[in-house]
Amino acid sequence: MKKDKTHIHWYPGHIAKAERKLKEQLSLVDAVIEVIDARIPLSSRYDNITGLLNQKPRFLLVNKCDLVDKNELDKFIEFLKNETQTAVIPTTSKSSGDLNIIVKEAIKLSEPRIQAIMAKGLLRRPTRIMVVGLPNVGKSSIINKLTKSSKTKTGAKAGVTRQQQWVRINPQLELLDTPGIIPMKQEDQERATKLAFVNSVGDNAYSNDFVAKELLNILNERQILRFKEYYNLDDNADLTLENIAYQRKWLIKNQEPDIERTAGYLLKDFREGKIGKFILDVLP
Repeated sequence: MKKDKTHIHWYPGHIAKAERKLKEQLSLVDAVIEVIDARIPLSSRYDNITGLLNQKPRFLLVNKCDLVDKNELDKFIEFLKNETQTAVIPTTSKSSGDLNIIVKEAIKLSEPRIQAIMAKGLLRRPTRIMVVGLPNVGKSSIINKLTKSSKTKTGAKAGVTRQQQWVRINPQLELLDTPGIIPMKQEDQERATKLAFVNSVGDNAYSNDFVAKELLNILNERQILRFKEYYNLDDNADLTLENIAYQRKWLIKNQEPDIERTAGYLLKDFREGKIGKFILDVLP
């Protein structure tokens, strides 16, 4: 099927089934780590997260913080703290320096439930958590970061449907190793496009040239200058795929600019942080 050049086609209709599975898993854990992408810290959140998690304690990990400007990110972190009334921790898979902070926050959030269990005469058990988030925000890298930090032990808990597997992070913390991907109905095309910028939407859902052009269109003045510097465009030249293609000599028949190739490289360069450290959301 030919891709629509001007629309992001969202996920197929398995929303209810995925949410049902996630809720089943939630009953097994004490707390949740919600992972969001630092490049779009507002657009990469799930709208109805509180309702979906049924008030389960959670905190936010702002992943890929190495790809954005720290001073700018700090403003978003303060905003998210005030809005969610939860801890908001910046992180990156490239460093394990904040591992103890993440583990301590998970244990702290779970303590009320652990105390309630002990009040019933049961022995203290390790905290149980799961990691949730939209596609490609870095859930897997966070899980790997947690589990590789110690001697990983896996085992099945008695009485858990289908022998759910748990990973022992340390004597105080266990991770459910089948974290649900939070699905999202996406009718807001501006937001869907931002998710495409950071590769949180399957590439069969959009056209590269459409998404690349939209990326160039939303850049602020400082970001435009950085893109021009990276692609060696003159200050007076417009920042367009055509001009980038001509500058890089990415041409096709009749010396026409190879827009598809240029769009692919531009998105790749942006996603890898080669062009600069940008946040594409705007604070309310």
